[in-house]
Amino acid sequence: MRTDSGSRHALVVGASLAGLMTALTLSRVGVAVSLLERSADTGRTGAALQPGSTLLQRLTGQNGVPELDGNRIQTWTAVHAHLRAAVERDPKITIHDGVGVEHIGQDADVAWAKAEDGRCFTGDLLIGADGYRSIVRQAVVPGKPDARFAGYVIWIGISRESDLQCTAPWPTGTLYDEACNYILLGSPIPAEDGTLRRGDRRLSWAMYDNSRNDLLRSHGAVVGDVVKRTLLPKDLPDELFTSFRREAGHWAEPWRSAILDCVERRAIIGTPIAEYLPDQLVNGRLCLVGDAAHVPTPMTGNGFAASRDDAIALSEQLGEHVDFRKALGAYEAARLPIVRRLVQSGQQFSRGYAHNELSAVTA
Repeated sequence: MRTDSGSRHALVVGASLAGLMTALTLSRVGVAVSLLERSADTGRTGAALQPGSTLLQRLTGQNGVPELDGNRIQTWTAVHAHLRAAVERDPKITIHDGVGVEHIGQDADVAWAKAEDGRCFTGDLLIGADGYRSIVRQAVVPGKPDARFAGYVIWIGISRESDLQCTAPWPTGTLYDEACNYILLGSPIPAEDGTLRRGDRRLSWAMYDNSRNDLLRSHGAVVGDVVKRTLLPKDLPDELFTSFRREAGHWAEPWRSAILDCVERRAIIGTPIAEYLPDQLVNGRLCLVGDAAHVPTPMTGNGFAASRDDAIALSEQLGEHVDFRKALGAYEAARLPIVRRLVQSGQQFSRGYAHNELSAVTA
């Protein structure tokens, strides 16, 4: 791989997981990065993933870098903090927090991102890592800008061991269970400080639900067939918590107690599931990674890995080709068939599960 990328400068819009990973891989091949992030509020209640034991080594190419325990399932927040710390240590990456990008553009010489406060950032190329509601996607694929509602919601919660009202053995593996309209996934995760200290260990659970689409629409979380936002605890009606309390009996311990704990604390969020099947990833100096590029249902279990592989593939091509046009073209050729298959595999599940939702994602 070449690493003589000269003075190329990239803008990365979005400092979520995909953006942070992309910034690290671009720095690896000598590209200077300006990372633009709208919000400092990056916490996500209960979301869990397994980053692997050599994540930073794969992203940076460096041995001996601090790693999370790859054998454990980690919270989204822990992985984000781990990647953010690595980015902050990298002298080739400049983070601009509080930058709400409202317009993306390009010409023969540069790409740019205009912020809501009037600032304009320019670079040789611009990468959209700004999630399923990507503003960069609107510039890359103006004819197909929106991820579509897949027809169901995921309710997410997380509980500490000492708060659970049960004596069931602590789970050693993940849970998959079905009852009524629900599919329940659960994972034991470390304490907030990353240890497995008894009492502070936690349970993360996610419950798929295809029966409350009217609630999503009435609260503006879904408009037409476009997902607009996540429902936070303050958005959720008392009747929903009452229902979850009554229906917790469907599940075995300690998951039953974990759900009841979240109900009592009103510590549940609901995210309508979106899907996006891409036709392209690149337009001139603009390209997409992660959920900005492709949005599979979480049931595929590969969303994080796909974002990581996007970042690595993009940097490999930019390291190989001095001409960014060749690099971005090669990136799209390598990744587009793979991510299309990933989204399509999730669509097969969605069409079966969201049987009562006519607006399930189509190609």
